[in-house]
Amino acid sequence: MSTKLWFLVVFWSTTASFAQECGRPPLTENRIVGGVSAQEGAWPWQVDIQTEKGHVCGGSIISENWVLSAAHCFPNPNDVRSYVIYAGRHQLNGFNPHESSHFVSQVVVPSGYNEPHGGKDVALVRLSSPVQWSNHIRPVCLPSSGILFSADMTCYVTGWGDIRENVPLPGAGTLQEVQVPIISQSLCQEMYRTDPSEQVDILYDMICAGYQEGGRDACQGDSGGPLVCQMVNGTWVQAGVVSFGLGCANRNKPGVYARLTVFSDFIKSTVPTIRLHGRAHQNWCTSTAVFLSFLSFLLMMNS
Repeated sequence: MSTKLWFLVVFWSTTASFAQECGRPPLTENRIVGGVSAQEGAWPWQVDIQTEKGHVCGGSIISENWVLSAAHCFPNPNDVRSYVIYAGRHQLNGFNPHESSHFVSQVVVPSGYNEPHGGKDVALVRLSSPVQWSNHIRPVCLPSSGILFSADMTCYVTGWGDIRENVPLPGAGTLQEVQVPIISQSLCQEMYRTDPSEQVDILYDMICAGYQEGGRDACQGDSGGPLVCQMVNGTWVQAGVVSFGLGCANRNKPGVYARLTVFSDFIKSTVPTIRLHGRAHQNWCTSTAVFLSFLSFLLMMNS
């Protein structure tokens, strides 16, 4: 076997694994109202969505060419001329040496979307130029329909939104993170019905996270951003997209997110190359690398 062929086989086995890796921030092992400043590179899938008015929404990188956000961030999805998406950004108003900017070429929202309270509040955003993978720019994993995000599971929401209602993020505007537990659909519905003047239905395609007493929550400007949960194998998987709430961090008004397990078919039909996180996805990368390494060994032995 030639040296060149050996190199190609090893290179293929390595890049096959790396190209499919998601939900693994390389710069940190640990991990918005009531939140704290995130470490640089801690959430490498987070993007900043801006128009000529400045920051409008967050989003998450799901592939080299696609970002996931909320439908309500794009009131006219057929007119995307004013949008710019920043990847690898850490500070909203500071210097970001690792960032890249991308125009938008297409926005796809589910058929029948009207407004956040009616559900279907997700958007798939195609970039006009692909992102380049780095320690500061990586994709998040998306869940297959069978993934369960159980009540009380601890997750994180990130963004550059207001730190209190109508109080914008001060100074350099460092990306914020806040830890929030998943709330069951029935309990979330019960909370929202404690105030008869505000009738909110928690639909099947919504997932809630936060605290009954309030105090920690997403806020204006966090819309479209990711709610991510860490699986037992350490991979971060996005459970929801910031959709709406009543005020910010109010008692009995937890954050409401688009439930991504409901939208797996929509995501797959729009982005056919995406690999959703499930049993097959968890094992695909490792199995492929092992198989290719074994194949390269056989080729070497027979050369």
